[in-house]
Amino acid sequence: MEFDFVIVGAGSAGCAVANRLSEDGRYTVALLEAGPRDTNPWIHIPVGYFRTMGHSRTDWRYRTEADPGIAGRSIPWPRGRVLGGSSSINGLLYVRGQPQDYDGWAQMGCTGWSWDSVLPFFKRSESWEGDDDGGLRGRDGPLSVQTSRLTREVVDKWVDAAVAAGYRRNPDYNGADQEGVGYFQLTMKGGRRCSSAVAYLKPARSRQNLEILPDAQIEKVLISDGRAIGVRAHINGRPTDVMARREVVLSAGAIGSPQILMLSGIGDPDEIRPHGLDVKAELKGVGKNLQDHLQARPVFKTDLSTINVETSSLFKQAMIAMQYALTQRGPMTMAASLGTAFLKTENHLETPDIQFHIQPFSADSPAEGAHKFSAFTASVLQLRPESAGHLKLKSARMDDHPEIHPNYLNSETDCRTIVKGIQIARRIARTEPLKTHITEEHAPGASIAFEDEQATLDWARRTAVTIYHPTGTCKMGIDETAVVDPRLRVIGIDGLRVADASIMPRIVSGNTNAPAIMIGEKVSDMVLEDARI
Repeated sequence: MEFDFVIVGAGSAGCAVANRLSEDGRYTVALLEAGPRDTNPWIHIPVGYFRTMGHSRTDWRYRTEADPGIAGRSIPWPRGRVLGGSSSINGLLYVRGQPQDYDGWAQMGCTGWSWDSVLPFFKRSESWEGDDDGGLRGRDGPLSVQTSRLTREVVDKWVDAAVAAGYRRNPDYNGADQEGVGYFQLTMKGGRRCSSAVAYLKPARSRQNLEILPDAQIEKVLISDGRAIGVRAHINGRPTDVMARREVVLSAGAIGSPQILMLSGIGDPDEIRPHGLDVKAELKGVGKNLQDHLQARPVFKTDLSTINVETSSLFKQAMIAMQYALTQRGPMTMAASLGTAFLKTENHLETPDIQFHIQPFSADSPAEGAHKFSAFTASVLQLRPESAGHLKLKSARMDDHPEIHPNYLNSETDCRTIVKGIQIARRIARTEPLKTHITEEHAPGASIAFEDEQATLDWARRTAVTIYHPTGTCKMGIDETAVVDPRLRVIGIDGLRVADASIMPRIVSGNTNAPAIMIGEKVSDMVLEDARI
């Protein structure tokens, strides 16, 4: 099996790369995905993430190592293992981040990644259905982005209470300014999920120069004389070498891409050699610089209707299913959150440093189902954590997940910010028109005083979980810790690039699916430009 380009990972970025490279028409392209095709109907129903997260056929089901920053807990880290990758099992939330994120990348030496440089690729990727006063949104891209088809009074009142508390309303956080309170934009088309696979692969499937290979797990990149010449894949369990005449592009995600590099002999020699692997390139940054968003989840009981009570019986669930089947509306179109806010914990900050996800339901975990009482969740996270962790190989076997050490809340700034975010959540809940409808603060609860910062931090350490945004483990840059250069070429190995959220030198200020797709769009142009030289 030989192609011009071999892409590993059919996730948010990989699907975009496969579409754009095959769209050119002059090159043959293979797209390899460890998981199956996206035929599971729950993938395409927006609320289906309740079923696909944690399922072995759609989720890698990673777990972190015990982390001191979260009271020694080991927590699940879901990542998509199916065509569309995490965009097929995520919460459908579309967030670009702040322009300052990308300008910061450029200031770190990542030439070509400033906001002005990446904006055209965000616009090229999206088809936004809402208003666009500043000309910053795309209208004709493959990725459908729309407002929610679902509203709930408790979320509306939270937004109104946040405005009453002094925060401004923002109709488009993906426009000129992220700061403010409003509602999430979603990767949906009508009442169905618009994953990266739906957006980019569905229109490209019939191309004769594109081969999509599901159930193809990568053992390693094949390297000869310092050049990537292909990959060794296990396709339906059978070892197969898939050769690349021009380039291999790793888009296996912030866990998969560094693991494949290390299994291929690319990384820190002190971590590779103990597993019997030959060192092909010494890059000590592989698997380092791991950053994620940690969410604290205040929960408030309410006398308003929430999903908890709306789905409390089989009859109610059947009626919701019927509503969706007939109209593609109702609770089955619910994304992971409805309301959002990007706020500052301190007035002197230049940009927001926390984000809220307002959910008209509550649960200890999605797999366990909703609470039996009516409640909503005001999830809050720090947008730019200082703490960074790392990955480490457990063995030389591709089936053994790497050790994941997030290193959460290892910075005084991070601790202070999450506490202030929780305090803001509690303050908004005590503001009208929401206050009247709060019957009890379920978590952190009355036993933790508002002013008790240490107790609040301790509660966050005991209960906070990932919001599924791992990044940074194949850092782009020009310093000694960089893994890829600003054209996403792996340093020291020709013909090999990485294109996914792992290349972020610093995590973006928001959800990571939209930036990952942008990265796929941008690297496609780079690959084609270099191919013509």
